[in-house]
Amino acid sequence: MSAERMRVMLCHQFEKVTCKKLERDVITYVSRIFIITVFVVLAHSPSIAKADVSQEQISINDVTQGTLLLETTTQNTVSLAPSLHTNVHISITGLIARTTVRQEFRNPGTDWAEGIYVFPLPETAAVDHLRMHIGERIIEGMIQKRAEAKNTYTKAKQEGRRASLIEQERPNMFTTSIANIGPNERITIEIEYQETVQLDHGQFSFRFPMVIGPRYIPGSHEPLHDIVTNIDGHGWARNTRQVPDASRITPHVQHPEQGPLNPVTLSIDLSPGFPLAQVTSTYHDITQTKKGDHLHEITLKDGTVPTNRDFELTWQPKQDHAPQAAFFTEQNGGETYMLLMVMPPTKALADHVTMPRDVTFVIDTSGSMHGTSMEQAKSALHLALTQLKSQDRFNIIQFHHETHALFSSSQPVTSQRIQEATGYVHRLVADGGTEMLPALLRSLQHQHSPTHLRQVIFVTDGQIGNEKQLFQSIQQHLEQTRLFTVGIGSSPNSYFMRNAAKFGRGTFTYIGTPTEVQHKMDQLFQKLVHPAITDIKLELLGTGTTDIVPQRIPDLYLGEPVMVAIRSSTLPNQVTVNGKRGLRKWDTTVSLNSAPQREGIAVYWARQKIATLMENDTRTPTDDIRQQKVTEIALAHHLVSRYTSLVAVDVTPNRPSDQTLSTHAMKTNLPHGQDYTAIFGLAAGATPGPWHLTLGFLLMLIASAGYQWTKSRI
Repeated sequence: MSAERMRVMLCHQFEKVTCKKLERDVITYVSRIFIITVFVVLAHSPSIAKADVSQEQISINDVTQGTLLLETTTQNTVSLAPSLHTNVHISITGLIARTTVRQEFRNPGTDWAEGIYVFPLPETAAVDHLRMHIGERIIEGMIQKRAEAKNTYTKAKQEGRRASLIEQERPNMFTTSIANIGPNERITIEIEYQETVQLDHGQFSFRFPMVIGPRYIPGSHEPLHDIVTNIDGHGWARNTRQVPDASRITPHVQHPEQGPLNPVTLSIDLSPGFPLAQVTSTYHDITQTKKGDHLHEITLKDGTVPTNRDFELTWQPKQDHAPQAAFFTEQNGGETYMLLMVMPPTKALADHVTMPRDVTFVIDTSGSMHGTSMEQAKSALHLALTQLKSQDRFNIIQFHHETHALFSSSQPVTSQRIQEATGYVHRLVADGGTEMLPALLRSLQHQHSPTHLRQVIFVTDGQIGNEKQLFQSIQQHLEQTRLFTVGIGSSPNSYFMRNAAKFGRGTFTYIGTPTEVQHKMDQLFQKLVHPAITDIKLELLGTGTTDIVPQRIPDLYLGEPVMVAIRSSTLPNQVTVNGKRGLRKWDTTVSLNSAPQREGIAVYWARQKIATLMENDTRTPTDDIRQQKVTEIALAHHLVSRYTSLVAVDVTPNRPSDQTLSTHAMKTNLPHGQDYTAIFGLAAGATPGPWHLTLGFLLMLIASAGYQWTKSRI
């Protein structure tokens, strides 16, 4: 069709408008859009934006790699923000791991800076030391009540003195704040913590988390005055009623296209106390050097790696060298502290009669699972379906922003039902938010089944901010069900995984790569089909007043040890551990006459005691007595907790009174394998914000032109 013919047809359609007026209107609106587009593009052109910019103040368009920036008073310019490099050294002796984390903050700009960095630690970490290194000087941190420590830090910051603060946001999430970093200055924050290694199926393991996955924050964004809180976070999320500290647990995430941040080096001294068959790193390449009979030095093969996935080390004793019991003691403050580990013999669990099971598989299909995590989860679920027996029943529930079940209720295991389930799993797609609670509640419905053992297998990365609400629901609705968690991806929320399984009277495992699916799920299946040892109790001979944690020893599954910490006025002569497997009794006795001394046992007891007290927080949200007890223990043992913090302050003011202080929340990396757009959406992509505004403005102009054009037709 020729242009002239189209012009004639348009003219006939708009009878109330002359052809000449129509042409004039079209040309006018198109011209306006074109002129404004050219103007905006030129305004955001790097060649114009970077004119007359100093070395420290650069255009945001000049940034082509992972660089931390601070806003300046000059329009469209930024200054270099503090950078971070982390060095980790881990010393493992027997069951105890002592870790030193050195965070070096460097200020490359000309402004005085405050850096705020939210970072992960193991959910069982007992953080008990803080040191601030300024040149050759070392300033030791003090333990204070959280509000007092915050005031100490704020006062020092305002006075121009260097200061650092360590606060706990979750048992596996902490915040470092460091104030008054001078221009071109380096300050190192050194944190020490202690924990125990894990033992499962004869294999020891240690996990060091390196990155916090973006947390889904449920609930509406309430007005600040409607939320009773003094939380002052710098995260990307606003506080909600369900997650009142959301702004403190959502650090900003660097887009992968802008390059990785926060490099880390890591070294380990491993002294297990017995000969090893093998030492392996699950997710990173390592270099091993054997020193002596039982000492192994381990480093990262690449030297420095980005903090975008958890590090895990595993070691296997040589045959017949795996310990069946281990115990250590420490004298501290007139009290005796003891750590006891007892491994029930495998035979006590192996001989059993299999009971029919009613299994509900719950799979997370939210946006954070997009990519490799979703493939791992689907592979695990496909494998789980093959393990079901004809006597079992099953169902599958998926959740994102909505919850959907394959069947309205549990179905018998038949070839037809399995085929339906296989197709259902194959079609699962990750997208949307992580509304976990409705799926959890649905999985715990319809529990009255005297002929079947009810089990819920929860497959998720656990990247949510309302853990407390979920723990409460598990405790309220669990009844006779057992809940097991499978942590998926490169950085699962270990705090949720461990405690959901604990409150659910089950156990947990992690799958970080596709190659782990078969091995990890096989181990889980063995635990699912073998009955647990229940009603576990300790009998202490020859002791006075004792305090045992955990007070109620959880059920044990195949391959898991009994692990308890004891505080006593005197050292007992022996400990007897007994329990039941079905109707059959099991017990073992350990003599403590030659218990070796080991530093850190008192700290371990204190950390476990605090964890036990905080478990009650899911039942009594405002318990002043609990807070008082936790605070007393944390202060006595120099531990960071929800109610206590470590703070280090320099004596002499350093920042001149006429110099301002710029606060910067340090960005973190996106966990390996996750999709940035699937989590944050297109509007939060790597494209600079001004371009999104420009696009929106142009669309508004086009809409306006269309509206005016339509009016001219009437």
